[in-house]
Amino acid sequence: MYDRTSDKRMMEYLKDLSVIIPLWNEKESLPELVDWITRVMDREGLSHEIIMVDDGSTDGSWEEIQALSKQYPSIKGISFRRNYGKSAALFCGFKEACGRVVATMDADLQDSPEELPQMYKMVVEDGYDVVSGWKQHRQDNKLTKNLPSKLYNATARWITGIKLHDMNCGLKAYAHDVVKNIEVYGEMHRYIPYLAKNAGFGKITEKPVHHQKRKYGKSKFGLERFVNGFLDLLSLWFLSTFGKKPMHFFGFTGILMFLVGFVIAIWLIIAKLVHQAQGIAYRAVTDQPLFYLALCAVLIGVMLFLAGFICEMISRTSSDRNSYNIKEQF
Repeated sequence: MYDRTSDKRMMEYLKDLSVIIPLWNEKESLPELVDWITRVMDREGLSHEIIMVDDGSTDGSWEEIQALSKQYPSIKGISFRRNYGKSAALFCGFKEACGRVVATMDADLQDSPEELPQMYKMVVEDGYDVVSGWKQHRQDNKLTKNLPSKLYNATARWITGIKLHDMNCGLKAYAHDVVKNIEVYGEMHRYIPYLAKNAGFGKITEKPVHHQKRKYGKSKFGLERFVNGFLDLLSLWFLSTFGKKPMHFFGFTGILMFLVGFVIAIWLIIAKLVHQAQGIAYRAVTDQPLFYLALCAVLIGVMLFLAGFICEMISRTSSDRNSYNIKEQF
């Protein structure tokens, strides 16, 4: 993790803005996008760098990036040998970024670079840690994109507690410290604001941004991203809540299951003894389906408790068990 106290002189050499662009087969849009970003940055007088991360493209995108870098010195390029996904691209981009503010945007020209100066000011002048874009008027298919997106974002707001209308918007701006203190992996790029919140960066807001129709190519995402996104959200919530105290979940759940099964089994045995003592017809305990359900509950409870115990041992031997984000130190 980045430590802001490790080299205070570094703050003197940061660019104003790092723009990270993960891309996969977006060759046609790159010249127009780079020119647009450069014109906006020059007009606003912002020193900048453009970090383009080619996620295993096969359409010549990397060759296009190399050609553009000769015309635009601000371009830095990273090329993957194969397609790893957007999270991997952002992780590598964050690692290389040296801007006071780090912005991310998609390469398909649907995000407007005109939004970047205002987002930069919201971080630098207003003190926000994260500024997330909000595509109020989406230019996508309403049935396949808009409606699932609304449901997805409502669920994300409920679970994370972050009141963003568009958690998955690719256009975002972050304070430098944020991207150096979070780790993006798997498909967690959708939840960087939640990762930032869990890392202690709680000043998160959103800005309505202009959304344009795709000019070249076609979307790389289908409806399955909403299902996968929901599962990733549950994983992230569980890890952030119980990652360093797994026994609190598995142990509690296991004990609860064990007690429920044990109480039911004892109740069945007592009921049988009472009926037997009173001379009332009764069924053998082992002839009752409820007994086997109780037995399953007891066994599941024991297994959950043991799973929690094992997870706790793993957690306590983890190398980052005492890893904390320090805000200030002197």
